[in-house]
Amino acid sequence: MDLIEVDNFDLESLQVYRHLRDNVVTADNSFIADSPKVVNLLIDSGAHVKSILATNEFYLNEEGRLSKLKEVTFYVATKATMKKITGYNIHHGVMMHATRPEEHAIDELDDQIIMIAELSKNDNVGTIARSAAALGVKSFLVPSQGPHPYGRRALRVSMGYISQLKLAIYDDLLKCIEDLQSKGYKVIAAEASPQAINLSTLNVPKKWVLLMGHEGLGLSQEVQDACDCVVKIEMTEKVKSFNVGVASAILMYQLVQQGKTLT
Repeated sequence: MDLIEVDNFDLESLQVYRHLRDNVVTADNSFIADSPKVVNLLIDSGAHVKSILATNEFYLNEEGRLSKLKEVTFYVATKATMKKITGYNIHHGVMMHATRPEEHAIDELDDQIIMIAELSKNDNVGTIARSAAALGVKSFLVPSQGPHPYGRRALRVSMGYISQLKLAIYDDLLKCIEDLQSKGYKVIAAEASPQAINLSTLNVPKKWVLLMGHEGLGLSQEVQDACDCVVKIEMTEKVKSFNVGVASAILMYQLVQQGKTLT
């Protein structure tokens, strides 16, 4: 493993670490990951790695894992140098430039899907991805507009576990709901609206899609009407709702556990 010591901050090949921020899209679908846990998990999942920028300590600790990578450029620098390159503090001593895996078609998704309408916060997208991986919901359906699960912040919050999910992207929410229903899925909207049934009373179908709405706007009435049912989490009257990341975890847990009785 040949290490290239960085002493020129203006190298063209390093600019991706400076400029590739959340929600920036490149022609080759590049993304930046940081922290050893995230980087290692992505490497182990088979991510297409282009380069790594890290401290000598990281390379010493992970020599066995990194030596298996092919056609990857390894840059070595101090944390102080990495800060000058990126413009902010590097706490974990490693960043990785890789490209996103191929997206999946809806036909390739599993019988249980977590789906989001357009969210505004990268953190929530990452939280939902991590919860889905933890609970065994292996398919993630996201809109083409809004934070991407491989955005830097979303990826960090997910701890890289988005790499364990089948990721599909849709353009039109209502059309996608109709398409899912035509394939035998029951689309369950999460919304605390008058038409919603309590989560504890829901009869869980074999093939389901759980649709989470925008953090502030929720799901429109038109979208709710297009779904097969609307569900809410029972809570005290003094609290209106959960954060979308927390709500998605509660709902997925209940759907997965109830679904086990169907098999």
